[in-house]
Amino acid sequence: MPSTPENDPLDALPSLLSARPWQVAMIGLGMATAQLDTSVNIAFPAISRGFALSIGEIQWVVICYVLTYASLLLAFGRISDTVGHAVVFRAGLVWSTVALLLVGWSPSFGAMLFFRGLQGIGAALVLSCGVALLTSLYGEDRRSHALGIYTMMLSLGWMLGPLLGGALTAAWDWPSVFWFRVPIAVASLLFLRGVPASLRRQATDRFDAVGGVALGLGLVTMLFGINRVRELSAIWLGLLSALSFAAFIYREKRAARPVIAFDILTRPGFALLNLLSVLINFAAFSVWLLVPYFLARVPFYSLTESGAILAMAAAGAALSAPIAGRLAERRISTKSLAISGAVTNGLGLLLLSAWTEQTPTFLRITGLVIQGAGLGFFQTAYADIVTAALPLKDRGVAGSLVLLTRTFGTVTAASVVFLVFEILSSDYGFLVGFQKTFQFAAAMAFAAAALSLLSHRRIRDPS
Repeated sequence: MPSTPENDPLDALPSLLSARPWQVAMIGLGMATAQLDTSVNIAFPAISRGFALSIGEIQWVVICYVLTYASLLLAFGRISDTVGHAVVFRAGLVWSTVALLLVGWSPSFGAMLFFRGLQGIGAALVLSCGVALLTSLYGEDRRSHALGIYTMMLSLGWMLGPLLGGALTAAWDWPSVFWFRVPIAVASLLFLRGVPASLRRQATDRFDAVGGVALGLGLVTMLFGINRVRELSAIWLGLLSALSFAAFIYREKRAARPVIAFDILTRPGFALLNLLSVLINFAAFSVWLLVPYFLARVPFYSLTESGAILAMAAAGAALSAPIAGRLAERRISTKSLAISGAVTNGLGLLLLSAWTEQTPTFLRITGLVIQGAGLGFFQTAYADIVTAALPLKDRGVAGSLVLLTRTFGTVTAASVVFLVFEILSSDYGFLVGFQKTFQFAAAMAFAAAALSLLSHRRIRDPS
């Protein structure tokens, strides 16, 4: 029967576009423009050939991007709380679209690094709003469930990046790992509809630009100093970071609307909670740093198979995160979920420390999935505690803080874990060095669990 104005299927399109699953999918696509940056790592050899780079030079492709978005997350989180999360999210998608096109077009390595910095700005704009947008869709009574979905989507992007990057680079060379995200950003921009409006803006809601600049400078010099920890320049970067943070604290104590309320940062329990997140992500990122080198030594694994095995860590996190959200929603203590996640993460790392050349693939995958599952539990619980501790009007700041501590952990691991591994492998050989380094990483995860037990009375538990 032909369609009539009364039963035209197109009439249902607006309601479909405003349905919650569709909105969640579009927010997830938008965040994927940043999380799929793990596809760039697999393209490093191709980028090196394209610009005739050494191994030491290729690290700047990551440094320029990570330092930019990490230093801007909290500031953009505050801006999104001020002008509206959907507005900032869409601005980030537009910015990311242009930046991704420019990076893939880069005529020189210098231009590429500049455009990677621009891409980092777009990533910070998008990621600073993810938690706020998702929790607004579900409401405060289902906040834990929303954060489980949020952690799952971040993990899926982390998992799919290397898998897609390898295939795209093989087919269309390294620019494709940037360009394939352009239609993803455009789709999210065009089809995201019906997101709840942000809280009504007050006359005093003005972004503290001076505090934001001081905070950004403090973060970027700290992260860069951690990256340069083996060099003398790390001392000067540390001093500049300390001065910047001192200026930030001085400013925030006097600002009518600080970037982040100073009193929350000085609460011992809350400060320790964020340190625990850094420790857990420090331990977890050792997987992405060292496991690829181990798998490359296994003669019967192809590059595709090695990438699929490595992706099982992120798959474990993607599977466990929504489960953690459901458990928290059913009034299971988020403190208990965080501790169990830290312990499970440590157990997975211990399983990895037992790898030898004869370890069956099934056991390797099992260890990676367990480690990832523990990370998914911890990340979801941690995000829930942070968002409950900060006022609803600061939801953008809360989500940005969750990502910032994660970034601190990974940047620190990139410097310290490699240093530990190099020292141990030079003394004991690759295999023993690998095993002892993962024992060290597991000890960090267990230490985080122990500290969490000691601090549970000081941390506000939303359960």
